Amino acid sequence: MAMEILKKKKDFQRVYRRGHSVACGALVLYLSRNRGQGRRFGFSVSKKTGKAVVRNRVRRVLREICRLNEDWFPHDHDVVIIARREAVGKNFHDLAGQLYNLARRAVRKMTSKG
Repeated sequence: MAMEILKKKKDFQRVYRRGHSVACGALVLYLSRNRGQGRRFGFSVSKKTGKAVVRNRVRRVLREICRLNEDWFPHDHDVVIIARREAVGKNFHDLAGQLYNLARRAVRKMTSKG
């Protein structure tokens, strides 16, 4: 089954408004419940990060990490991952480790706040 991707600005805005956020050096993760629409992912890489080739590589790596590890994130939630400048130059395993820690923290934060 293909991973669902958030593409519309209003979907991103809803996650930013209603979601819980956690951050580390290279990544910021927003997690928000959706209305039974399954697990959906959105990726954002600022132009400050670098040229298009660099931004697209970071986005591809993050998308692949999420595809391989969808079970890190709860079902029926929207996930938005924002890459900071520090993400450039990090390898797959470094980013995967950071994303795993963020996912655990975000889920813990959501369950403690309801």
